[in-house]
Amino acid sequence: MADWTERYRPRTLSEVRGNDTARDAVADWARTWDDHREAVVLHGSPGVGKTSAAHALANDMGWETVELNASDQRKSDDIERFAGRAAHNATLSGSAGGGGATGEDTASRQLVILDEADNIHGTYDRGGAAAITKLVKNAEQPVVLIANEFYDMSRGLRNACQEIEFRDISARSIVPVLRDICRKEGIEFEADALSRIAERNRGDLRGAVNDLQAAAQGRTSITVGDVVTADRDKSMGIFPFLDAVLKEQSAEEALQSAYAVDETPDDLTKWIEDNLLDVYDPMEATRAYDVLANADRWLGRVRATQNYSYWRYVTDNAAAGVAAARNGTKGGWTRYGRPQFWARSNETADEVVRQIAERSGCSMTTARRDVLPFLSTITHHCRPRELTVTMAAAYDLDEAGVAFVTGSGESTKKVASIVEDARERREQLITETATGDGVSGLDVAGEAGRSDADDDADSDGKAIDGDNGNDGDNGNDGDGTANDGDGDGSDDSKGDDDRSTADVDDDADDDGQAGLGDFL
Repeated sequence: MADWTERYRPRTLSEVRGNDTARDAVADWARTWDDHREAVVLHGSPGVGKTSAAHALANDMGWETVELNASDQRKSDDIERFAGRAAHNATLSGSAGGGGATGEDTASRQLVILDEADNIHGTYDRGGAAAITKLVKNAEQPVVLIANEFYDMSRGLRNACQEIEFRDISARSIVPVLRDICRKEGIEFEADALSRIAERNRGDLRGAVNDLQAAAQGRTSITVGDVVTADRDKSMGIFPFLDAVLKEQSAEEALQSAYAVDETPDDLTKWIEDNLLDVYDPMEATRAYDVLANADRWLGRVRATQNYSYWRYVTDNAAAGVAAARNGTKGGWTRYGRPQFWARSNETADEVVRQIAERSGCSMTTARRDVLPFLSTITHHCRPRELTVTMAAAYDLDEAGVAFVTGSGESTKKVASIVEDARERREQLITETATGDGVSGLDVAGEAGRSDADDDADSDGKAIDGDNGNDGDNGNDGDGTANDGDGDGSDDSKGDDDRSTADVDDDADDDGQAGLGDFL
């Protein structure tokens, strides 16, 4: 039996069901491609018609297609060979790309389709991500990227493309498609049987067609009893889950949805916490944060005891508790964002964590798990501005770093002005703390840390430690060697490091590195 998903794949955009807004946006992107010449990302859950829409578009426009699965061909040379040549040179029929927006030139184009564009990441893929980004920026032919998770793509790639989201297809839109297929195949059906298939697939049209074909195999009619009663093992996506918890479902239903999401309870808690204020009013948010605090306590017990049975209480609070804090259901569409402190294999994230670790004197793990979430919270969306400037100066962050920490847009004037003010603040501190011999650096000790060294400095700039090494870190002689007062330059403490935590912080940064606390 032929695959029904291929046999009944839409041939034109008018046949694409359940995503009328996205379908119209795809058509508009193609018609105006000469004006913007940008690639487009079609993203959404599996089975909602993204790839079908791309091929249907090509049929409507009379374009040839070149298709590449990015997760199969991951290396930069593979991408350049298969897709780059098509995007930059001639079409398959030999016609040159480009030209005007009408007539023969438009019809001679080819559509480059890159499927699973969200499944290549960083250096692991040997330049594949960078190659795709370069491709979409310089392509002379229309390029469509297909992705399940938009935010799994690199920031550079996302910024280089237009974005069109395909939403999960409702059961009400799936049933007519199943009914049409049954009629074309000459199969009688009970309406309840088709409704059951549609409901069970949770918006996945391709899955519904596959289930219909499985139920109809060897039969001339379908009843409810012919439909397999057990639901297929399919997890809920994170964005439908957020809708369920923050807008739609009761506490009990939200708890069941949490079990269907392929995320750990601590990750679910991060998702909910970071998107809560985009949906809830202040009173709802107050109640929700109370239960999220309880969830965080249970997460702390999991980390302390490694007893993962406590995760159930995290889920109870984060899913059921937050849903119960809501007053009724909510409508509308919300653009949910990935938590800003998400541990991603992202170059910007890794660089920010490295800078925090270096300037705070802590490990990369501590910077990622403890310091970065704190900074993200106190400077969310660059508010308060003065504190955000202080943070950017303390860790010497550029626009990408500030945007990552605060969750603001990297290209906004707000972020650019904060980075500029932070740069001026660092330069001012360097100038103010320049030493007498012209060597400049940030006074990371502040008022508290260097008072002893100031008192002990002699006339030629040498700091003398007169108490047998106990404060040897507070002063250096002219060549940078600690003088412990006995003339031989040796450390009377016999290797015992008796410096306080403050002393360690104070003597760190001749190269201009400093932590946030030193700027406050």
